[in-house]
Amino acid sequence: MLRYLTGGESHGRCMLTIVDGVPAGLYVDRSIIDLDLARRMLGYGRGKRMAIESDKVEVLSGLRRDRTIGSPVSLLVKNVDHSIDKLPKVYEPRPGHADLSGILKYNLSDIRDVLERASARETVSRVAVGAVCKMLLAEFGITVVSHVVAIGSVISKSKNLTFEKILSSSIKSPVMCADAKASGLMCKEIDKAIKTGDTLGGVFEVLIHGAPPGLGSYAQWDRRIDANLSRAVMSIQAIKGVEFGSGFESALLKGSLVHDEIFYDKKRGFYRKSNNSGGIEGGMTTGEDIVIKAAMKPIATLKKPLSSVDIRTKKPVKATVERSDVCAVPAAAVIGEAVSSIEIANSLIEKFGGDSISEMRRNYDGYLAQVKRF
Repeated sequence: MLRYLTGGESHGRCMLTIVDGVPAGLYVDRSIIDLDLARRMLGYGRGKRMAIESDKVEVLSGLRRDRTIGSPVSLLVKNVDHSIDKLPKVYEPRPGHADLSGILKYNLSDIRDVLERASARETVSRVAVGAVCKMLLAEFGITVVSHVVAIGSVISKSKNLTFEKILSSSIKSPVMCADAKASGLMCKEIDKAIKTGDTLGGVFEVLIHGAPPGLGSYAQWDRRIDANLSRAVMSIQAIKGVEFGSGFESALLKGSLVHDEIFYDKKRGFYRKSNNSGGIEGGMTTGEDIVIKAAMKPIATLKKPLSSVDIRTKKPVKATVERSDVCAVPAAAVIGEAVSSIEIANSLIEKFGGDSISEMRRNYDGYLAQVKRF
C-alpha cells in the first residue's frame, strides 16, 4: 500500500512529505520532480509568489545511489518566503475559503493560522509525490498528461483530443490548452479579470494512457478506482466537481448512446471503439484511456473583496486580501496529474505486489499474458 503525509505552511520554512510503500529498485530522477514542480508554477494568471519561489526538491531518505531501497522516502521543498511569524494577524474571513469554518473548528482567534495550511501551497508536496509515482508508472508503460478545457466562459471546441495530441501540444500553451485558438481567448479572459480585480475558474482534463484492465475492484466500495480517483481530485483546493468520460452528459442520453460496445480481435483482444466510460467500468479500469474532468471554482481571494464580518467585532467589513492568483486552472491540472498518478500507482502496487520493481514486473507480465490468453 502506498501512503503519504504532508506537512508545512504556506509561509513556513518548507513543505515536507513522507511517502511509505514505494517499491525497492525504482530509479528516482530528481530533475523530473523539479520539472513538475516548475510546471505547477506556470500558467497565465498565476500570482506574484511564483516569481519569488524556485521550487527544488531535496530527497532526505529512502534512496541510495538514486534508487529506492524500500524504506520511506522523505521529500523536502524549502520556501524562499518563510515569513510566517512576521505576517500580520487576519480577522476578515474570505467567502469561499477555509477561513471562517477553520477558526470555528479549531477554536482559533487568528485566521492566519488557518490560511497558512489551507493554502494551495500545500500541493507542492503532492506534486513531488506524484512525480515519483509517474516514474513508477513509466516502468509499466503508463503515462499521465493533462490539459485545460475551459477558463471562465471560454471553452475549447476541440473534441475527442487524443492522448498523443495532448502530450505533444498542451505544455506549449501559456494556459496548457491543446486548442491554440481557445488558449489565446483564455488569456484575454484572464486579462479582463485582472483589470476588474476578479478571479476565474475553469475545467481541466487528466488522461491516463496505458493502464491495464482490472485495476481497482467491484468487490468493495473503497476499492473502486473511480471512487479513489474522485476523492484524490476533489481534495485539490477549489475543485467542486469531477466526472469520468461523458460524465454528467451521459445522464441526459439513452443507454444505447452511452455504453461502449465491445469488440474482439485476435491481435488486439477485447476493445472498444468509443470511450464514454472514461476507461472505467464497475470500479475497474477497462484498458482504455482513463479520462477525468475536474471543475475548479474561481480563487476566493479577490482584489476587490466581497463583504464579510470581522470575527472580533462582528461588524461588516470587506474580506481580507492576500497575495494570490487570478486563475490557477493550469496549475490545478498539473496537481490533478499528480494525485491521479498516486492513485494509479497505489492500485498497481496493490494488484501486483510492491516490495520491489522486479517483483512487480514479473507479476505484471504474468497478468498481461493471462489477459492475452483469455
